[in-house]
Amino acid sequence: MNILVINCGSSSIKYQLIDMRDEKIVTKGVVDRVGLEGSVIEQKTPGMDKVVIKESMEDHRVALKYLLKALVDEEYGAINSMDEIYAVGHRVVHGGEKFASSVVIDEEVMKVIEDCVELAPLHNPPNIMGIEACQELMPETPMVAVFDTAFHQTMTPESYMYAIPYKYYEKYGIRRYGFHGTSHKYVTVRTAELLEKDQKDLNIINCHLGNGSSLCGVKHGESRETNMGFTPLAGLPMGTRSGNIDPAIITFLMEKEDITFEEVNHILNKESGVLGISGLSSDFRDLELAEEDGNERAKLALDLFIKGVKKYIGAYMATMGEEVDAIVFTAGIGENSAYLRERICDGLESMGIELDKSKNDIRGKEAIISKDTSKVKVMVVPTNEELMIARDTLKLTK
Repeated sequence: MNILVINCGSSSIKYQLIDMRDEKIVTKGVVDRVGLEGSVIEQKTPGMDKVVIKESMEDHRVALKYLLKALVDEEYGAINSMDEIYAVGHRVVHGGEKFASSVVIDEEVMKVIEDCVELAPLHNPPNIMGIEACQELMPETPMVAVFDTAFHQTMTPESYMYAIPYKYYEKYGIRRYGFHGTSHKYVTVRTAELLEKDQKDLNIINCHLGNGSSLCGVKHGESRETNMGFTPLAGLPMGTRSGNIDPAIITFLMEKEDITFEEVNHILNKESGVLGISGLSSDFRDLELAEEDGNERAKLALDLFIKGVKKYIGAYMATMGEEVDAIVFTAGIGENSAYLRERICDGLESMGIELDKSKNDIRGKEAIISKDTSKVKVMVVPTNEELMIARDTLKLTK
């Protein structure tokens, strides 16, 4: 029973075909430079060489047409016909307050996703294009929307409201939504499995650390705290995003630099974070190497990031109201950087967090990396958002 998982970006489409009988990947790939010169599909099927397909793909509909053709190609395809695709799961970034879980896509669902475009103008439009293209090309195949925001809909008002006039929440829905919800949900489920406990009996702090980063305080299996906000710009300093800043900085820069809000928004989203501090790179691997070579600004960028993670861990441990069972690292940095995991945990011993340096010497593997005496377990759990999307899709369409 194959589920096709689609993740549409503004100029790319990531995809996986997963056989849900054993949750194994049948094939996966990426369509890059959609709508641009040099568009290409790269597809990798287990046991076969990587396939590279170069075609002109002026929009997502054309790109998906070539993608689906690649899946069934006689020479390098992974399945014999489109009938072998049972359903399609679409990653959708923003579902607003309407959706606290994944849903089968119908006209009403599409309208809500479209209404959320103003909340996620960079993400929801390509998500919509991907859904519409699949509906046109696969009209009889069930489609499911899996929202990045859904997992965080269990937050209580004191966690999601901003201290601005309440009328703006009522009129425009301005509140904390949180993102990376599919990742946080998968990691929560998998952590409970690894600890052989019911997730309702656990309190976990998930650290999804990558080019985009967010932490999530999970109490009894439900999101209660997260540090991204109305948009993914809030929270930690990230690869190119500023994270939390004094909002008056925006108007100050507009006046002093004589620039528009759009220009400030670009600076905060694309030129800030560890790139802005270091002046070197948004890639944390580059910064680690530069710090080793004595680059002070690279060190400063990493110090800001590490201190930010520590602050949120401490805050969530304080507000959880119960003992925390595990701190879980995931995503590109969380899964692969033993150095940053060690530095984040350093100094948290008074909070019951004791890292075992020898156990921490791993990359991309599930593991408990805390000392046996640690009151709070420290874990690495590689995320698998595609599998979570496929599971939700199967559950809703079976």
